[in-house]
Amino acid sequence: MEPPVRQIGIFGGSFNPIHVGHIALARQLLTTLRLDEVWFVVSPLNPFKTTASDLLDDHLRYQMVALALRDEPGLRASDCEFHLPRPSYMYNTLCHLSARYPSARFTLLIGADNWLAFDRWAHAQDIVAQYRVAVYPREGYEVRPESLPPHVVYVPSSLYPISSTLIRQRVRAGQPVAALVPPAILSLVQRYYQ
Repeated sequence: MEPPVRQIGIFGGSFNPIHVGHIALARQLLTTLRLDEVWFVVSPLNPFKTTASDLLDDHLRYQMVALALRDEPGLRASDCEFHLPRPSYMYNTLCHLSARYPSARFTLLIGADNWLAFDRWAHAQDIVAQYRVAVYPREGYEVRPESLPPHVVYVPSSLYPISSTLIRQRVRAGQPVAALVPPAILSLVQRYYQ
């Protein structure tokens, strides 16, 4: 008998650092899209951020994601891109995961900002042809749901006006960030981003 198909959302990012907005959004997408899990795929090097000078070490960012999600049902950290060629192209990641987990169906979760630049992604047409893509809103980026191709769905969700950049700036300035990051990683964020 075939194993049941597991519906997995792929939420890729630098997570530099992960924050409460990432987690709240993932929880919402998990429920709305009826996913079994959302995997936070920590990117070692985003092809569009090749000059990021304040990108914390890959393994430290992964450690924080894993700690932050430890008590979050249905959310888990993935370091799969650490073992793939760089820069990290999402199409390669999805193909790798599909081969490794043949009984899973993967949905790519991306913000409206990324969708509007999607034609610049490597193998963008192949991603849309082979995988479901779910687009969530981002402040200042308008996506018309009726303009989306088949296999691409627009998921109305709350906006979380928190950014990793803001957290890094606040830590460097000695300002509090306790409301912005999960308690499990607060001390690590303060130490790593000083």
